[in-house]
Amino acid sequence: MDYRILGKTGLKISRMGFGGIPIQKIDANGTRLLMHRLMAAGVNYIDTARGYTVSEEYLGHALKGIRQHFVLATKSMSRDKAGMAKDIDISLANLQTDYIDLYQLHNPNAAQLEQIIAPGGALEALFDAKATGKIGHIGITLHSAELFERCLELDWVETIMFPYNIVETQGEELIRCCSEKNIGFICMKPLAGGAIEDASLAMRFVAANPNVTVVIPGMAEQKEIDQNLAAMEDTSALSSEELAKIDSIRSTLGSQFCRRCNYCAPCTVGIHIPMVLLVESYLSRYGLSDWAAQRYAGLEKKASDCIQCGVCETRCPYQLPIRQLLKNAAEKLEK
Repeated sequence: MDYRILGKTGLKISRMGFGGIPIQKIDANGTRLLMHRLMAAGVNYIDTARGYTVSEEYLGHALKGIRQHFVLATKSMSRDKAGMAKDIDISLANLQTDYIDLYQLHNPNAAQLEQIIAPGGALEALFDAKATGKIGHIGITLHSAELFERCLELDWVETIMFPYNIVETQGEELIRCCSEKNIGFICMKPLAGGAIEDASLAMRFVAANPNVTVVIPGMAEQKEIDQNLAAMEDTSALSSEELAKIDSIRSTLGSQFCRRCNYCAPCTVGIHIPMVLLVESYLSRYGLSDWAAQRYAGLEKKASDCIQCGVCETRCPYQLPIRQLLKNAAEKLEK
């Protein structure tokens, strides 16, 4: 197993980690089997979140007796001090541990980031938790390249998590900047939320970028762990055949795949288009109906609110048929 230092944190972690979204589909005992397989393989980085329903609880059960072998990361969508302090304590209880190595702010938008860093914001709770030893380090997860660029300049940011895969390379230069600034870069969605079917090629593509500190594929089965480990262990250069397949994947997904660049915003009626399409993708590709329903219910504007004006499509650099995609999402998410 290849190990890297996670930027400013100084934590030594495996190049491949574990993404905790899909374990919502299994159970606590199944999760425990996965953790023991990871430990045997030398994988020591685990990522979860308050928003992943039972994921923290399953991991808390699974890590009994072996917690010390892992670097544990979770995240919260709370934006104020009181809410974040409460979420940190809930995470500690769910994970059955007295410390969390990395606690991350979960995907804030620009306005929410301002709230987080303002007096009374969530950052104060994170600083307090760090001072008392409840958490070790502070990171942030993002989907916006603009916010990524801004967070590179915030001195309290120790890690940044951002999508990076064969079809989502918009953050490549920013990932390089992470390396220059000693900020740990955590690659999420290496398979583009399941849109990329060739998992081995997807993992090899990510691993070929030396500026990626750790990649965290979501896994719910041992065969997925074994497949991803094999891909990460193959350090040979991408072949001409693999490069051709990468071009083909980009061509195939390019006409229908939302990269969450957010250039389509603002929607005329206020729909958060990338988030709607993201939730729909988790429903369609992972079958996470409860998780998708919960996230979708929290959106102020739904896909069915689209008035078919088409302004978003004029802004999309990938020429996506956004109106049709929203219609499809409404049919699946608003049954």
